[in-house]
Amino acid sequence: MNVVQFPLARISIWFVIGILIAYYIKPEPQTVFTFLFTSILAFVFAYLWSRKNTKNKIYFGLTASLLSIGIGATTQIINTNSYQKTNYIHIKNIFEKPHLVSVVIREKLKNSSYNDRYIVIVNQIDQTKSTGRILLNIQKDSLTKLFEIGTHILIDGSLYKNTSAKNPNQFDYSKYLEGIQIYAQIYTDASNIKIGSIINKDAWYYSSSLRTKILKNLKKSKFSKDELNVAAALILGQQQDISPDIIRDYQYAGAVHILSVSGLHIGFILLFVTFILKPIPNNRMGSIVKLIIILVSLASFGIIAGLAPSVLRSVVMFSFVAIGMYLNRTTNIYHTLLVSILLILLFQPSFLFDVGFQLSYVALFFILWLQPLLAQLWQPKNKIINYFWEILTVSFAAQIGAFPLSIYYFHQFPGLFFVTNLAVIPFLSVIMALGVLVMVWAAFDTVPFIIAKSLEWSIYILDKIINSIASVEQFIIQDIPFNWYLLMSSNFLIITTIIWFKRPSFKKIMLVLISIFILQITYFETHWNIKNQKELVVFNVKKSTLIAERTGENVTLFSNDTLLKTAYKNKNLNYYLMGNFSHLKTTKKMQNLMYFKGNKILILDSLGVYPQNSYPDILVLTQSPKINLERLFENQKPKIVIADATNYRSYIKLWKATCIKDKIPFHATAEKGFYRME
Repeated sequence: MNVVQFPLARISIWFVIGILIAYYIKPEPQTVFTFLFTSILAFVFAYLWSRKNTKNKIYFGLTASLLSIGIGATTQIINTNSYQKTNYIHIKNIFEKPHLVSVVIREKLKNSSYNDRYIVIVNQIDQTKSTGRILLNIQKDSLTKLFEIGTHILIDGSLYKNTSAKNPNQFDYSKYLEGIQIYAQIYTDASNIKIGSIINKDAWYYSSSLRTKILKNLKKSKFSKDELNVAAALILGQQQDISPDIIRDYQYAGAVHILSVSGLHIGFILLFVTFILKPIPNNRMGSIVKLIIILVSLASFGIIAGLAPSVLRSVVMFSFVAIGMYLNRTTNIYHTLLVSILLILLFQPSFLFDVGFQLSYVALFFILWLQPLLAQLWQPKNKIINYFWEILTVSFAAQIGAFPLSIYYFHQFPGLFFVTNLAVIPFLSVIMALGVLVMVWAAFDTVPFIIAKSLEWSIYILDKIINSIASVEQFIIQDIPFNWYLLMSSNFLIITTIIWFKRPSFKKIMLVLISIFILQITYFETHWNIKNQKELVVFNVKKSTLIAERTGENVTLFSNDTLLKTAYKNKNLNYYLMGNFSHLKTTKKMQNLMYFKGNKILILDSLGVYPQNSYPDILVLTQSPKINLERLFENQKPKIVIADATNYRSYIKLWKATCIKDKIPFHATAEKGFYRME
């Protein structure tokens, strides 16, 4: 049976389309609800009509598709907090003055350089009952101890709206926060916080308390700090305290997914529990008992791991896989995946835009679809060789499927991923088994010395293996330029190639050739568009002025001597080069005058010296020059004034007021982000 012909597949596709429409178009809720009500009526009439006219069911299929779109759009609207009238963003002057904000601690995040960070749930703002999620930043060392999950606190402070990326092609953290329903942040210290006596004892509280108890008991058993932090990530889903060096090693080795509890870990738990339950007979009653134990085990692990989004979706996904396995419906495993996707998105449609969600399901789909084909290429008789061959084929199947998405999001490719998987996956199964046993023992206040030390040494060896692979930097390809069009054309090529590889035919090879042609056209068109572009960009950099002039694929960088020496290591510049398929051709020291497309650009630095009667079209202010802008405007009449992030905020505020008075456009990169002139 073709998966696409399965009714649930078509329903799921139209449901996802409805979510996408609501997410990108952002229609009014009344419009979406009206469409849903109308589509329900149309569906009912079409259903009654199809019962009388069994030969003509086109209207029933059409209305079912429209209804699926309506349900998808409605689900997205209902689950988007910004549409709720009680959400704090609808309070008047919410971002313009300080407030008394009553919140509950929901989740502890990884600390930044200066702050302890939490996700908090809003209860009340001033005298108004409110809802929503806020990112709370508390100045480091101002707290004597970290807050417990579920703690009520009262904050006297200001809410700051999330700001978008300030430099081109940079990761948009504000968009990420919006995706997890966080629309504001609070920056404060302990002196502005009052701790309440009430603690919300919900699922998150008990989950956090259990993890804290487990980690406390492991520390008592003299577990090494680095290994304990990795164990907490592998088993408990807590990455907050892992060393940046260890994270970098796992990224370079292509094993960073190991540090985040996801499908791989839940899959190991499923296999481990299934192995333990082997003595139970496979009759009807035995299968039901096995299924119940497996589902309870997966749910329990999800609670212990903190109920994070990646954990929840993996638990749901593998719960449906387990249901499919133990109901003897392995032939419909794709349908089982569709059911899990539909169920997850019904309750949390924002997962559709989550990178982890996309990569998890794409990787699992390709493992199910492509791995059997790869395994047939060679069938070794030796069991040990066959075991490693299966690991290799699974790794390649998952990597082939996830390759375009991972390049699109992360712009790097670990060339030794297959070596990592061959070395790590057999080892990881042992670590997961030991880890589960140790965590269970630790939950009951006792940790057997031998098992704890076995886990510690296993993780130590794992880290050494990862470090050895990551140290071979020649195989780590970084800063790969890749856009949305290349993503789609690459996926099309991979899918058509696998379809041809599965059952070769003339039509299918022609489809492969067409997909290759489309990929080539996409690549050449991208580069053609880049070559015909010319632009000048003033970056938002605090310490040094950074201006880039791009002509096609060639970039000329203008800055001071200090920055020019380390230009190739500048992240902001590298993001820009990667996003525009460009390379740094030359570097030049900053001058007072520049010319771009017939426009004269005057750059004033801390000296405040400039040629008289220069009459610039664009005035760029850097390094806080002490000038009288009103007096400058009397002789010079720029079309626009740009102030980069190297200037004092007080100066920027004064210049902005002057520009408003003289009706001259003013662009401060610290406020609006980088400035681009094309």
